[in-house]
Amino acid sequence: MLPQEFVDTLNQVATDSVAGMQAAAEPVVTEAKLSIWELCTQGGILMIPLLILSLVCIYIFVERAIVINRAGKQDETFMKRIKDYIHEGEIESAMNLCKKENTPYSRLIAKGITRIGRPMNDVLVAIENTGNIEVAALGKGLPWLATTASGAPMLGFLGTVIGMVQAFFDIASQGSAASIATFSSGIYTALVTTVAGLIVGIIALFAYNYLVARINSIMNMLETKSMEFMDLLNEPA
Repeated sequence: MLPQEFVDTLNQVATDSVAGMQAAAEPVVTEAKLSIWELCTQGGILMIPLLILSLVCIYIFVERAIVINRAGKQDETFMKRIKDYIHEGEIESAMNLCKKENTPYSRLIAKGITRIGRPMNDVLVAIENTGNIEVAALGKGLPWLATTASGAPMLGFLGTVIGMVQAFFDIASQGSAASIATFSSGIYTALVTTVAGLIVGIIALFAYNYLVARINSIMNMLETKSMEFMDLLNEPA
């Protein structure tokens, strides 16, 4: 008979061998990772116009936000000083104050001052025309944001359709050799442009609505200043 120690050693070796074979037979699962850059490169050529649109929108938003915020600043003593100058007959001083202020409402008042002495309706029309010009200047570039808000998602959908056509073409070309991996890879690649287009479109939409709201508030301020100036002209000296 074999010694017991030898038998135990053989059993241990057999156990270790079976465990090693089972471990080798089990598939090694690795977690797939995909960076943002890799995801963007999967979107194809339509990612380039989407990138350009996003950069243009960022530039327009930042530039317009700065201009509109400057236009919205008010000097609380401005109208009182204009009133004092006009009642004292110092028209030149009032004009110099408007030029120094250099804001949309100061240019509005300056246009009204140049029409002093004419019928009130002429003064009001001149002020309104100037106000329209000022508001149009503030809205410069906003059509780009509006176009991007609606156009970027459409570009994304176009990229997805093109990607889906390519995916089905690849599957048809491979025939019976095609696998679910091939199909799923083509789908997620195609959907990248939709995600990118929606992101760009949503950002452009929010930026557009924010700037429009700020311009509307400035329009209300201009109307208020116009009425104050017209009331000032109707007051007795």
